Parts: sequence; C-alpha cells; structure tokens
Amino acid sequence: MSKGIKERKKVGQLLDIEENIQKLWDSQNAFESNADDLNKPKYLVTFPYPYMNGRLHLGHTFTASKCEFAAGYQRLQGRQVLFPFGFHCTGMPIKACADKLKREMEDFGFPPNFPEDVEEEKKVEVSILDEITKDKSKGKKSKLVAKSGNAKYQWQIMQSLGLSDEEIRQFADPNHWLYYFPPHCISDLKKMGIKVDWRRSFITTDVNPYYDSFVRWQFNQLRAAKKIDFGKRYTIYSPKDGQPCMDHDRSSGEGVGPQEYTLIKLRVLDPKPAVLAKINLPIFLVAATLRPETMYGQTNCYLHPDIEYSVFYATENEDQVFVATSRSARIMAYQGLTKENGKIRFIEGLEKVLGSKIIGAALSAPLAKYEKVYALPMLTIKDDKGTGVVTSVPSDSPDDFAALSDLKKKKPLREKYGLTDDMVLPFEPVPIIEIEGLGNLAAVEMCSRLKIESQNEKDKLEEAKKEVYLKGFYDGVMQVGKYSGQKTADVKKVIQEDLIKDGLATKYVEPEKKVVSRSGDECVVALCDQWYLNYGDPSWKEEVKKVLAQTNTFNDETRRAFETTINWLHEHACSRSYGLGTKLPWDPQYLIESLSDSTIYNAYYTIAHLLQQGSLDGSVVGPAGIKAEDLNDAAWSYIFLGTPYNSKNIKISEDKLKSLRKEFLYWYPIDMRASGKDLVQNHLTYLLYNHVAIWPEDETKWPRGIRANGHLLLNNEKMSKSTGNFMTLEDAIETFSADGMRLSLADAGDGLEDANFVFSMADAAILRLFTMIEWIKEMIELRDSNSLRKDSSIFADRVFANEMNALIQATEKHYNETNYKDALKTGFFEYQAIRDSYRELCTGIDVAMSESLVFRFIETQMIILSPICPHITEYIWQLLQKPGLIVNASWPKTEQVDENLTIASKFISDAIVEFRQRLKTYLQPKKKSKETVEIPTEAIIYVAKQYPPWQQTILKILENQAKENNGQLPDNKIISGLIGKEETIKKFMKKAMPFVQMVKENYEQKGISALISTSPIDQTSILNENLDYILNSLDLDRVQIRHTDEENVDVNITETTVPLVPLMQFQPNRVSVNLVARNVDVCNGLFDVVLPIVDGDSVSMVIRKLRRASKAIKPRFEVSLWRYSNSVWGDRQTISVANPLENNVKLSENDTFSLTENGITVQNSSGTHPIGATIVYVAALP
Repeated sequence: MSKGIKERKKVGQLLDIEENIQKLWDSQNAFESNADDLNKPKYLVTFPYPYMNGRLHLGHTFTASKCEFAAGYQRLQGRQVLFPFGFHCTGMPIKACADKLKREMEDFGFPPNFPEDVEEEKKVEVSILDEITKDKSKGKKSKLVAKSGNAKYQWQIMQSLGLSDEEIRQFADPNHWLYYFPPHCISDLKKMGIKVDWRRSFITTDVNPYYDSFVRWQFNQLRAAKKIDFGKRYTIYSPKDGQPCMDHDRSSGEGVGPQEYTLIKLRVLDPKPAVLAKINLPIFLVAATLRPETMYGQTNCYLHPDIEYSVFYATENEDQVFVATSRSARIMAYQGLTKENGKIRFIEGLEKVLGSKIIGAALSAPLAKYEKVYALPMLTIKDDKGTGVVTSVPSDSPDDFAALSDLKKKKPLREKYGLTDDMVLPFEPVPIIEIEGLGNLAAVEMCSRLKIESQNEKDKLEEAKKEVYLKGFYDGVMQVGKYSGQKTADVKKVIQEDLIKDGLATKYVEPEKKVVSRSGDECVVALCDQWYLNYGDPSWKEEVKKVLAQTNTFNDETRRAFETTINWLHEHACSRSYGLGTKLPWDPQYLIESLSDSTIYNAYYTIAHLLQQGSLDGSVVGPAGIKAEDLNDAAWSYIFLGTPYNSKNIKISEDKLKSLRKEFLYWYPIDMRASGKDLVQNHLTYLLYNHVAIWPEDETKWPRGIRANGHLLLNNEKMSKSTGNFMTLEDAIETFSADGMRLSLADAGDGLEDANFVFSMADAAILRLFTMIEWIKEMIELRDSNSLRKDSSIFADRVFANEMNALIQATEKHYNETNYKDALKTGFFEYQAIRDSYRELCTGIDVAMSESLVFRFIETQMIILSPICPHITEYIWQLLQKPGLIVNASWPKTEQVDENLTIASKFISDAIVEFRQRLKTYLQPKKKSKETVEIPTEAIIYVAKQYPPWQQTILKILENQAKENNGQLPDNKIISGLIGKEETIKKFMKKAMPFVQMVKENYEQKGISALISTSPIDQTSILNENLDYILNSLDLDRVQIRHTDEENVDVNITETTVPLVPLMQFQPNRVSVNLVARNVDVCNGLFDVVLPIVDGDSVSMVIRKLRRASKAIKPRFEVSLWRYSNSVWGDRQTISVANPLENNVKLSENDTFSLTENGITVQNSSGTHPIGATIVYVAALP
C-alpha cells in the first residue's frame, strides 16, 4: 500500500472519529450557554461575522481558531463560555454580484456564452512620497483574498464554487445568497468541531426584522448623542453606482482612502501656445502636489509630450480654464471644480491635446522666485496619478533636478521639443529648505553623492528620493517666505491655506491607489452629501482612548496600531443608497453601510437566542415570545441601557424584557474579540468608538480584550485562487481531518506577522495524532493485563511527574496569553517528548512504566490538548471511561515544580549524551593504530562538587558586577580587563573568556543562580540512583564514581571537570572467560547466549549482560540464574519436561563469580561452587 493511500486511510479513520464525537456533543447540547444564576465566571469570545458571498476559507478559519482555542481553554478553567457566530450580509457586494449575474444573462444568454478575451490587470506603482506621506494606520494589503482566480465574469466565479448553471441562475436574486451560504458555513464550522452556540446565530439586513430593529435603535442612539452629522465630505465614490464605495463594496482597493493634494495653478502667459491661443479666459496648468511648502523653489513645470491632456472649463462660473489629464478632470468634476457636478465641459476641439503641443508655454508659478517659468518635457510622468502636470522644484526633488540637468546638458533634446536656451539654461535650483546633513539643496546634494547622471537612473533616483523626502517632509526648516525658520511639517497646512485664500491653488483629492467597485467602476473621490459618523471629533477621540487604555490588546504592536488609527481617524460615511442593509431611521432613502452596522452587534448575541432561536432570518419568534414589531427604541434601551420600564411606550411585558436584560448583563462585555490585523484600522477601532458612544458612563460594557493576528500563508505563499494556492475550510477538513487542520493552525503562528499553514506539517500532525491514539490503546491493554508497574518511586518516575507539572503550568501560561503555538509546543510536542524520555529511562533499567504516571500523563495530555484537538481528546476520554465530556473537564491540578529535580533530570540526560560522545571518540581515535580498540566494559565517572579555583574567581567577579549594575553584566571588554588583573587566572586566560561567555548565556536564562560556584544537587547520589541506566546505555559492566577533590586524581581532570558536567574515563578491559547461558524451558523461543565472565562479576551484572545480549528477553520479564548441581555432567543430562530445573540450584543476586585456574566458580554464603561451562537462565513474566 502506498504512503499516500495509507495517509488517506488514517484521515478517513480520524474523520469517522470526529463525526461520532460531533454527534455526541450535539446530543448533549455541549456548547449551548445561558446566563448562570450562581454568578459563575463567564467568558464571551467573538469573531467578526464573515461576509456571505462565498464559503469560508482557511484565512477565516485561522482567525476563528483563536476564538475557538480560547473558548476551549476557558471552559477548562471553569468559566461559563459563550462563542456566538453570526453572518454578515449588509452592503453592496451581494447586490452587485446578483446584478452582474442578471446583466450577464441579458448580455450573453443562459447559460452565458462569454467572449474569450480577458484583459490583464495593470500593476499599480507607488511613489516614495506617497509611501512617506500615507497614513501609517492603514494596512499594507487587502484582507480580501482573490476568490475568483482567473475568472473575469461573475458567472465564472460562481462556477468555481462548484455550482451548476441552474443553481447559479438563482443567485441573480440577492436574497438567495442570504439563504444559501450561511447554512453551508454552519455545516463546515460544525465539521471543524467549533464550540459555537448556534441558537444565537443570525443574518444581517432588513430581512431579519429583529436585527434590523436593533441597528435602527443603535443609530437613533448615536444621532441623539450627536455622533452623526450630515454634510459634504471627501469620499471614495463610484459614479456608476451613484454612491460612496466603502471597503466592503470594492473588488480591489480595500483600505484605500482619499489622498489630499494642493492643486497649484500655473497661469499660462502670453504668447500662448498655438493650440491654446484662441482661448480668452485665464488658462491654468494645474499640478497636484503633496508639498505646497516647496513652491518657493519652482523653476519650471513638466508635461509628458506623449500624454493626452484635456482642456476644460473650471470653477462654478466657468471663468477659468484648466489643463490636466481626462482622468483627473473626471475626479475634479465631483469636487465642485466644474460648474455641474459630475460633468466636464471641454473647450471645443480640445478634449484631447498632446502634451508636446503645450511644451514651451510660459507660466506664472505661485510663490516662485522666477517671474516666468516654462513647461518642459519629462518622460517619466504617468497619467494614472495626479493631473499629469508636475511642478518642478529641483532643489528638493531628485527627479526634477535630474530631468532639468538632462535638458541643460543635451541641446538636441531641447531642439527636439522646440525649446530655446532661455527657457532652460538660466534656471538654477533655489535654496528653500535646510535639511540636517543635506544642506539647503538636498536634491542636488543627493544626486552628487549617488553620482546620478541621468533621469533614466531609476534605482539611484528612488534611493535619493527616499532620503530627501523622508528628512525634508518632517524635519526640514524653511529658509524663505514669511514662515522662514519654521519646520516644514508645521507650516505645510498653513501655506496650503494661504495659496487657496489667494486664489493661487485649490484642494484636489483622489484615491491613494486605484479603487474598483464591485460593479466594475473605477472610483473617484467626490464631495458627497452624506450622513457620517464624526470619528474625528476630538472629545470622542479622548473617550475612545480611555476605552483602549483598559482594553487588553495582547501585544504592544496592536496597541500602537490602535493609537495611530484613533489619532488619524476622521469622518466615516455611514450611509449608502445601493445594496442590502438597514435603512436609516430618520432618512430611509439611505441604507446603513456595512462597517457601521457591525460595531456593537456583540451585544445582540447575548439575547439573539431568546428572540429568534430556530431561524437565521428571524422569521420564527423565539422562546421569549417577543415579536420584532414590538421591539421599539424604548424596549431596546431597557434591555441594553437599563432605562426605566414604561408600559405606555413599551408593548412587551417587563418580565420578558428582564429575561433578555439578565442575559445581556451576565455576558457583557466582550472578553476577547479576535480579528485579522487589517481590521484594526476600521472595524475594530469603530467598535471602540461605538461602545463608548452607547455606554459612555458604563465602563463595565467596554471591551476587555481585542486580539489581532496576521494573515495566513499557505506553504509560505499568499493565498490566491489564481495561483491555485487556496483552500476552503471544507477542503482542509477533508484533506487533513478537523483536528489535523486545527493542530496545524495552532502551529502556524500567533503574532501580527503573517502565519504559515504548511501542508507537510498538517500531514505530520495526522501521523502524530494517529500514533498517539494507537499508543494509548496499547497502554490500556497493558493496564488491563497488569503489565505496568504499580509503584511510582524511582528517579525516572519522580522526574516524569515533575516534568508533567512544569509543562502543564507552562502550557497554562501560554493559553492565558493566547499564544497557541507556544501552548502546542509545551502542551503537546514537549509533553510527548517527556513521555518518550520516561519510556527510554524505564527501558534503560529494564523496568515497566508506572501505571499511575502513564495514565496521569494520558489524562492530562488529553485535557491540555483538548482546546486545540477536541475530537481525538474526547474520543480518548470516552475510551478511558472518564465521567462527562472532556470539553467540560477541569484544568489539571499540579504540584509546585521541584527545580532541583529539574536540574537533576537535565544533569542525567546531558551526562548520558556526553558519555556516549566520549565512547564514540574512544572507539574511533584520531590517531590510527594497528591494534583494534576493544569495546570498554568499565569506566570511572569524575564529579566536581565545585568549580576549579580559577573559575570560582571569575564567577565571583561576575557576581560583583551584577550587583553593582542592577543585575546587568557588563560587556566582555570590561570583564576581560577585570580578569586580567587576577594573577591566579593568567595561565588560564585562553579558557577564561569562553567560560565567561558560557556563564553569561546561562545567566540570561537562570539569573543569579548561574553564578553559584557549587553544585545545587548531589551529583553522586543521582548518578548512583541511575547507575543501571548508565550501564545499560553504554553497555558497561562496571562504573566507579570519584570526586575531583580526592587524592591521586589527575590535575587535568581536576581543572577541566565542573559541577553538573561529569567526566567519564574508560578503563582497559579485564580478562574474561566465556560462559554459555542456556534456557531449558520448553518451546519459549529463548536460546543459548554466550556471556563473557570477569572475575568479581555479581549475578546481577551477569543478568544485565544477558539482557543486553538477548533482545528476546523483554524488559517486563524477571530473570534468574541457576547453576548445575553437577558442574561436570549437569549440562549433558536429559532435561525433564515436567521439571526442567530439577538438577539446578538458583543463584542469588549478590552471589559473585570468580575466575580460577580450574574455571569459573561462584561464591555465596554456603561456599564456593564450580560452574562448569554452562549456566541455566529463566526469563518469564512475574
């Protein structure tokens, strides 16, 4: 059977186990939680409800797993845990997709017959200046994974989900999405074994009358608190859809916001270029700049000779003419810069004009030193950013300086575009800003340093721009104008306002990057009349900071991201006119957008089961018996705000509302909200804003914890359907089993950096879990057959118990900190490793493992692993016939960790490794010899009670330095100087600093205990207790233990042996005589074994040799030796089947063998007895 088939067989077995366990949980309603009357501690954990335009993928599952692991762990801590799960349908995407399907059927028939040509998406370039000036709170990449692969049409996207044409047709109705995907998601999540209370699940939008009523109440509260305003705001806008385009409404460009520029108006002077000569109105080339403070240094402006520009009427009165690209003209039309909103009136015949026809135009540049500058060519200008007109400041822009230098140096280039010398040569960079380290001509300086000779040296120019812009943008100091002496960052806004007030500029805003709506429209930035949440309100910001201060963010990086977002955040449009959702209560022509109806819905979870249990859409009245139409604002305020009950304006009885309020008061606030890091910049920050707005005086309702995680990579690559590197939750479970997938998700990572789900790791997880199950079944069989040891007192037992305590405590700490990768490391990988070490130790001394410890290990392993792998652990729990469910078990109680025992354990394990290495070196000497090296059978172990004197001196120096420096050790240079002053150390100087480095590394881990000069444990006692293990591990017969302070110990040994690092020295083998050990039991598979006997061997030594020589003698067998009564003829006599030992005498363990001239003898209390050539052994179960 191939490996792949074997692995699939194991996955199949695990899936069968998981299905049966899920049925067990369902039969007992294991994850349904209600408010506890005994005031049991509670834990509410939530996950941002996923958008219902497709199946859940591993990216969703990764974040959801953080909630899932937390829920499992908190149950073990004795808390009443609630993990609810809703489904988001609000917004434009579902409606847009449904409308696309309609159009595709109209345009291409049913089933559609699409054309084959597919355009490739253009790569968007981002400038250095954009990167420096962009808002740092915004994510670097979209959270939306490409779900469509290479599909161009919505129909093809639906086909990629495995849907037939007949099924796809139904999705032209947006409501069909709401009823198709949520049940599939529930089914997939149940297969994962998620601990969700499904009674509380719901879908959003006005399809659900209960949730719709809740959201309307929320917005009435926000408006009453003056958190919502109406007016014109710059907003990403889709002209095709006729409404703002929020993040969730975009097919590309999520997270992209408006970028404000100053639109500099460079007036065209007479004589005008021929193409503009007939225009009598003032004409302006309009350049968009992020740095209005640099306008003092203009020497020219740039146009691309081959880009087409548009010439159009501007301003409300159409009394000016602008020249810019048609793309930017379209954007300006939505910002009040043309007479009619959204419409451009071009100068007749000048809709498209090549830049080459305007080059050479004389211009008046605002704030410039030069009265007249000229329009010059630049070939690197793009038409997909800004206006296509670039104002030139060569003193502070490396690009501008390089382009101007090219024109000055290359007369043919000037002649090509009809430029005269006086348009170019007189213009020199103007010092306007002083930058520390770069002077007042920063661009000139950087181009000189990097030896930039041409505007075509892109890489060098990028490096120069990064240096100049980064320093100049924030730390430059103005050298000219009325703000001379002030920082550029401080005067930027003021200079912009001055330019606008004087009519020399205006505001211009465009998307930071290209944004495409779900309807396929390239978006603009528009000034829109809209309802907006005033997140920029300073007083609201201060209140939100108070919420954040008491919220656990689980890491400092997340907290900083929140702080940055709060400081940056401004108005957010909360309404739209297209899509699905809840209508604004006071202005029903608008819908509440999807990031605004999803901020306090965690509160709705607490009561959802009482209102609408049994129906996701609220079509069934729940156990509370409350109809949706009876839930008015007064009723919601009673439930969530505790406002007094008034029967005049509340139709519902107070008793019914009390049951809802009881649930809310018990479960709220949120204990942990887990989400992807990209939601910090919007959803998660909005959650803080809305909680403090709804409960301004009640801190007990503010979120206690918000946990952000990175994105999930698959096999070190970004998830993408187009590359095939994509996996749904359903596929992952089918491929790896639920617990195999869950273990790999836990192992993928926890921080804000991107995590990595590795398929090979998931395959290995399957094998590990399957092997664990088989081993546990074997242990149950051994227990039932009384084959395990009943006591638990030997060294290996004590170490095993101690290590279990230590790892259980470490795992508890990791779970508390929601570091699940670390919890898996200590609670599974290392926990299994200590079991393996224990098994090895027991095998090494030929004893069975302790039954009580083996089953403590199994039970505790199941409990501490159960949050991550609940199915397998529940399955084992049932096999062990433990009471109840493991998901309801308690975290294991532990004893205090014995640190000295931990040291002793490491001492033995390290010593064995060192001894084995020494044995290998002994058997393979570097110097070649003709004589064969015999395998040693005897050794001396040297033990140091304390460090040699020279090392003690160093330790004392380090201890003093730690005390003098508040626990910190100085650098090696200082330590070396101190050591050099000590006469007793001078001859050890070569060894001194390596020793110091080792001690410093130990100090980092152990603190001051690393500087103690004596051993904290009795090494000799521990070695003696583990002597059998040492002998068996190294195939030795004898080991002598000596201390380095004894007489006649070699000085090299004394100086090199240190505490906790014993030295083994092998001794030459003694003379031996072979003895045949024979088994006389009938039909037992044990045969003759030849054993070398050395003078002085005890019976126990010979039995050890016998066990080593015959692997057929199992560790659980008891072995005894028997001599023949007649040493000469005994082994030649016929053996009795009935009594095979009738001619033999049993030897005791303390009997001693001797080698004499007449052969081998054995001595005991009764005398000396000849052995002859053969001895009998018995090996059998006790």
